[in-house]
Amino acid sequence: MAITGLSLFAMLRTRMQWHQERQRVLAENVANANTPGFRPHDLAPLRFDRAQPQTASLGLMQTEPGHIAASGSASSRFQTSRFGGYEIRPSGNAVNLEDEMIKVAANQMDYQAATTLYTRSLGLIKTAIGKR
Repeated sequence: MAITGLSLFAMLRTRMQWHQERQRVLAENVANANTPGFRPHDLAPLRFDRAQPQTASLGLMQTEPGHIAASGSASSRFQTSRFGGYEIRPSGNAVNLEDEMIKVAANQMDYQAATTLYTRSLGLIKTAIGKR
């Protein structure tokens, strides 16, 4: 059996991919902080006790015909969600930069924790087989 086939490593890889995708979604929210009518998105929490949800596509918003169109569609294995607890400005934009930056910082810490756990788990296996 390959080490990558162990369920612990598969779950940690999925978790790290989820954090990478969440970083992309949060960065898109920050990038559209001044786009009229834009509502922030986030990923649904990752759960390992059920099958993964169907993918949802989240693309760039083109508010004017003169804007450059997106070169490719953004596809994700993870489900996106919209949370309704936000204030909407007169322009229709609902992005709160302070909240988004808090989410980015928490996401970064969680990603670092997952990578540390992955690295230490690999170290334990190397120690167990005498390759350390």
